[in-house]
Amino acid sequence: MTMNFFRGVMGGQPAGPQPTGAETIHKLCDRVASSTLLEDRRDAVRALKSLSKKYRLEVGTQAMDHLVHILQTDRSDSEILGYALDTLYNIICNDEEEEQDESEDMAAAPPIPVSGKHKNVPVSDENAQKQEEDLGVLFTDKFLGDSENVTLLLTLLEEFDFHVRWPGVKLLTALLKNQCNQVQGVILVSPMGVSRLMDLLADSREVIRNDGLLLLQQLTKGNAAIQKIVAFENAFERLLDIITEEGSSDGGIVVEDCLLLLVNLLKNNSSNQNFFKEGSYIQRMKPWFEVGDDNSGWSAQKVTNLHLMLQLVRVMVSPVNSPGATSSCQKSMYQCGLLQQLCTILMATGVPADILTETINTVSEVIRGSQINQDYFASVNAPSNPPRPAIVVLLMSMVNERQPFVLRCAVLYCFQCFLYKNQKGQGEIVATLLPSTIDANSISAGQLLCGGLFSADSLSNWCAAVALAHALQDNLTQKEQLLRVQLATSLGKPPVSLLQQCTNILSQGSKVQTRVGLLMLLCTWISNCPIAVTHFLHNQENVPFLTGQISENLGEDERLVQGLCALLLGICIYYNDNSLENYTKEKLKQLIEKRIGKENFVEKLGFVTKHELYSRAAQKPQPVFPSPEQMLFDHEFTKLVKELEGVITKAVHKTSEEEKKEEEVKKTLEQHDSIVIQYKDLIRDQDTQIQELREQVSTLSLNSEQMQNQITQQQSQIQQHKDQYNILKLKLGKDSQGLSSSHGEGAHVNGLHSEELSQLREEVEELRRQHTLQHTQLSDKDSLINTLRCGAAAAAQTAEGGAGGSDNTELLGEVESLRSRVQAQCAEISQLQTERLELIRRAEAVSSAPASSSESSADTVTVSELESRLAAQTTEAERLKEECRGLREGHAGLEQQLASAQSTVAIEQTEKTKLQQEVQESKKEQDDLLMLLADQDQKILNLKQRLRDLGETIDEDEDEIDARDQFGEDDDDDDDEEEDEENND
Repeated sequence: MTMNFFRGVMGGQPAGPQPTGAETIHKLCDRVASSTLLEDRRDAVRALKSLSKKYRLEVGTQAMDHLVHILQTDRSDSEILGYALDTLYNIICNDEEEEQDESEDMAAAPPIPVSGKHKNVPVSDENAQKQEEDLGVLFTDKFLGDSENVTLLLTLLEEFDFHVRWPGVKLLTALLKNQCNQVQGVILVSPMGVSRLMDLLADSREVIRNDGLLLLQQLTKGNAAIQKIVAFENAFERLLDIITEEGSSDGGIVVEDCLLLLVNLLKNNSSNQNFFKEGSYIQRMKPWFEVGDDNSGWSAQKVTNLHLMLQLVRVMVSPVNSPGATSSCQKSMYQCGLLQQLCTILMATGVPADILTETINTVSEVIRGSQINQDYFASVNAPSNPPRPAIVVLLMSMVNERQPFVLRCAVLYCFQCFLYKNQKGQGEIVATLLPSTIDANSISAGQLLCGGLFSADSLSNWCAAVALAHALQDNLTQKEQLLRVQLATSLGKPPVSLLQQCTNILSQGSKVQTRVGLLMLLCTWISNCPIAVTHFLHNQENVPFLTGQISENLGEDERLVQGLCALLLGICIYYNDNSLENYTKEKLKQLIEKRIGKENFVEKLGFVTKHELYSRAAQKPQPVFPSPEQMLFDHEFTKLVKELEGVITKAVHKTSEEEKKEEEVKKTLEQHDSIVIQYKDLIRDQDTQIQELREQVSTLSLNSEQMQNQITQQQSQIQQHKDQYNILKLKLGKDSQGLSSSHGEGAHVNGLHSEELSQLREEVEELRRQHTLQHTQLSDKDSLINTLRCGAAAAAQTAEGGAGGSDNTELLGEVESLRSRVQAQCAEISQLQTERLELIRRAEAVSSAPASSSESSADTVTVSELESRLAAQTTEAERLKEECRGLREGHAGLEQQLASAQSTVAIEQTEKTKLQQEVQESKKEQDDLLMLLADQDQKILNLKQRLRDLGETIDEDEDEIDARDQFGEDDDDDDDEEEDEENND
């Protein structure tokens, strides 16, 4: 029944009125919600997917809750999950990209007449796009109404099935595009949320990996916390591996996506930048910039990739980063050869213009403020014949009006970065302008700057003026050296100074851009340089020209020039040393009051900071301008204007009496300052001496502690030797007692039983004699036996010859008796031999050890064993006596060392006491000097108070510095007192 009804809905059109799109979608939603069979729900969701683009509003309004329910309940069927995710993506995504061919989906969708489609009033494409975006945001908010939906989506991303994972990635990306902050918050608090997304980069299917890159790009936008998590999930390693696998700069759009993600992770994130540097990932960037000799035919993708790679380098060394981090990255880039590789691209041929421009900007920031990098850049030569410095080649491009505007701006920025905090480089540039160093056979940087300064191109005038101003920035020596530069204007006329030539061109009424550049150069040149002010005022035409420019009522375009003229005249007043009688401070102020008016002068001075381009230039060091006409202000010059505007205004409003009083107070302050400086120098010297004495005391204390430790160790060693000596002494005593008792026992045995020993010895001798006698008898008997045997043999022969039987019988009887006697004697001999062996054994036992109190002990302990033990104990005793003598000698040596160390400690203690007395005396002298300094400070404060009462403004920075010095000295005194108390304790 259910299937028949569904087929009726999805099948052919019945007769009668056709259902509208909304009605069809409503029926499909009912089927999704009510069908019990998975196939029915799957077909309904598939139909909704096919209708979700044309009927986005209706599907999003009616079906979203049902689709989310499908994601929650039908987790076992990947096909229906894929359809649901695709449908949600279609109603949330605002992109106009064409999806893959959905012919099967369209076949399953019910036929809907044109009249039933959602129609809108015809509007412009822009309004239509805006409505589409509004729908996407609306449905995104509806989906995010329950944060668990995002968590559910993150869970589905763990599914490996392609039809679930890929649409899930696309859906989450669309959600991030529409409501980035809200989705980021949910993912951030979700357990392992970021880790699950990072797993997408390891997917073997490139489509999912590439869309995962797009997802992570959206996820990491503007969220430092997520950026850190992604970075610590080994993102740098994975992304760099992908870039290498895809061919680096020669790779496709995947490399571009990886680079965009890296820029997101590193830009304005100091933690990730430090992690990137510490992980040695900067070194892995060097191969990206290895370009070949043949640079023709760069593809658009390669240009884009290399552009992003250069941006990534700039992110690491951006001037907005902390100075310490930037300096560290600059050092790493020089050490790994990355800077050298960039300079190779800079000097290569065939490189596209936009890549060359971005490379120049990148090199600029890599060398900015880094002395070692700036020195290397100064040594780079272009591959020309003859070789020319890279700086010269770049300046040739800057003053060439046929070069692209962005390239000229990049070269100017590079030159500015080369001179930033580089007094050595400033001196080298200015030296190329001095008469003694000019080489007529080669083009120098100074010649190019002068040529650009006086060329017909206003942009070249401005760039050369700004570049030359940076060669003088915060460098009084080079400002004075540049006054020596002389220019030959024409044949037959005497040379004029560079300063005079600048004012001459200024008075000729050139273009606004040229005049602004020259005025910025002159203001930078003479600021904080009284000698340059005097040279400028020495020309009688300069002051009337400035007052005339300021006093005129000119148009809107000339207001900036008037403001800069007012600034230049104000610098002449503020840094005037009154060396020219006609142009003292007072006379210049009177001239302003008569010809211009103080209020009008201050108003014209304010035109500079109120200009719309002033604030834009003050934002960042790099000169970025939409067009050449808007190139008016330099970043460093805006700092100078901010510094001088207030002090010039105050200087102009001061009266002559105030000037005199200020001069008197200044002289007094200078005198007091000189006295204070003297005392400060004296105190610093004493502090240095005290510090040296403290170091000596600490050194002596350390030596004393070391000696004390040595003494302690030696005492412990002496004690150990004493203990060993006592143990050996006790052991030796016991052994001596044992030896004495053994010797006494032996003597007792020998004394008490000497008779027994004598008897034993006599018995042994008797036994030996008996043995000898018996041996002799035995020999005799043997000879007798042999004789008898011979006789018996002869008798036998006789008997055989016919002797009588009686004689034979007698002889046989006698033979038998002799045999028995021989056997008896043999037995007796064997017994005697046994007794002899026993006696020999007993004699040897008696001679080797003394006999004990009983006969059994005399048998077991022999005299020889006791004698050998006695000899061994005597030898051991002698050896122990020798060892005791050695220990006594070592003990005596240690006692001598102990006495010597104690005397050394006493001497060092005496020296330490003397040093403490000297420190106390120095402290007293310092206290006297501090009292005198306090009196001088009080006088200075009184004088400054008088100045304030007279309406003068005292520089607060000097007050703070003096206060800090005073407090610092007080703190030093307190530290000295505490240390002295500790030393006394």
